[in-house]
Amino acid sequence: MNLLHSILLGVIQGVTEFLPISSSGHLAIAEHLLGMDGASDIPAFFDVLLHLGTLVAVFIAYWGDICAIVQEFFRGVSDLAHHTTPERVPPARRMILLIIIGTLPLFLILPIKDKVEKLSENMAFIGCALLVTGVLLWLCDHVRKGRKSETSASLVDVLIVGLAQALATCPGISRSGTTISTGCFLGFTRPFAVRYSFLMSIPAIVGANLLSLKDALEAGILWSDVPIYLAGVIVAAAVGYGCIRLLRYIADKGHFGVFAYYCWAVGALVLVFTIVG
Repeated sequence: MNLLHSILLGVIQGVTEFLPISSSGHLAIAEHLLGMDGASDIPAFFDVLLHLGTLVAVFIAYWGDICAIVQEFFRGVSDLAHHTTPERVPPARRMILLIIIGTLPLFLILPIKDKVEKLSENMAFIGCALLVTGVLLWLCDHVRKGRKSETSASLVDVLIVGLAQALATCPGISRSGTTISTGCFLGFTRPFAVRYSFLMSIPAIVGANLLSLKDALEAGILWSDVPIYLAGVIVAAAVGYGCIRLLRYIADKGHFGVFAYYCWAVGALVLVFTIVG
């Protein structure tokens, strides 16, 4: 791992984590292009730090929402302690419930976590998964605009979005693209679909990092390379924040088609090179 590789992987992580084109799929492709034989050649600790960098981007982009959610959490605890109930549940408090319900399906992946991660070494699978992601994005562009928000989305709605997020743990299936598209299919407004997708990513990223941190510590940390790692983390956070802003703008315009064509092109090239190779 050198500085150029760290920065390049930071850019890829920042761009693909939030734009609907699959970060896991692109990182696996980049590893092959850089001559890294599979994800095992990427230091586990660096992988954890990269995801923390994109988590910082989410916190910066949605700081107001996160503060409101935290405040409502403690207000809710206070209401429970005093046996009081507000006449109307604040939207931020209901968002807490929606995020919890949407996160639950990820526990279904835990028993097969190693098998899912192993798919990152299968370029044919990643190519096909990118083609599927493109189809979802294309369909999202053609669905009728919804009206549901955190005040009207049902628990079944967010559970379905959570199942889509669980499916998107497969490399090549975009987490943001799948969850946003699924939300739009269920009648979410586009701004809410994007906001919910990113807020729901917080416990997903934190949980995945906690699971990966144990493996990283067991694998050992080369402390002399940490400054190189941090360069990639800073790049991932900065690029990630810019991509969140870009995706919110594109979602408002309803132009996901450009990402669909991109996923189809990359997926087809991966399949061609896999067959030829």
